[in-house]
Amino acid sequence: MVARGSAAVLSPFTQVTVSASLIMDTLVVALAQYLPVLVPVAAAVVWFTLPTSAKLSLGFQAVVALVVVMGLIQLAAALHTDPRPFVVDPSVAPLFPHPADNGFPSDHTALASTVGLLVMLYRRRTGLVLLVAGIVGGAARVLAHVHHVQDIVAGVVIAGVTVAVAVAVWNAVRPRLRGRLAVLATAG
Repeated sequence: MVARGSAAVLSPFTQVTVSASLIMDTLVVALAQYLPVLVPVAAAVVWFTLPTSAKLSLGFQAVVALVVVMGLIQLAAALHTDPRPFVVDPSVAPLFPHPADNGFPSDHTALASTVGLLVMLYRRRTGLVLLVAGIVGGAARVLAHVHHVQDIVAGVVIAGVTVAVAVAVWNAVRPRLRGRLAVLATAG
């Protein structure tokens, strides 16, 4: 940097580096904050395209999964504390404002990955894309200095357990539910 008068002039290399860093930071923030929101929106679009029977099963599994994933997130957070990177090292600034609470597990990653895995049961490729989007969103949260890698991994593991439970509950309830739905359909 060379000072001219009261303003500092950056070298062309420094200007390019600063610009690239700002672009990358903006991309990381966008991925970290918006992918977790876009995944359930995309899942809702998929739900509307499913046949009625698949809508019923995905809807049921989604409700069960929401309860299970929130419970597992709370349980994991109670069992393990992982201060956020900017709490552990105050010289590391998060790329967006975030509370200095327990970062374990990543609830954004757990929720987005759960949605992706659920959609995979009905639309394999779309679900895989949503699962990858959830993981990329989690990775962006690591790059944004609001999570550690273990928080993201735990979120994905929780999602896998959650979907397994939701599928098991659906398989247990489905035979009884089908009988009741058939009675309701003939009564109307």
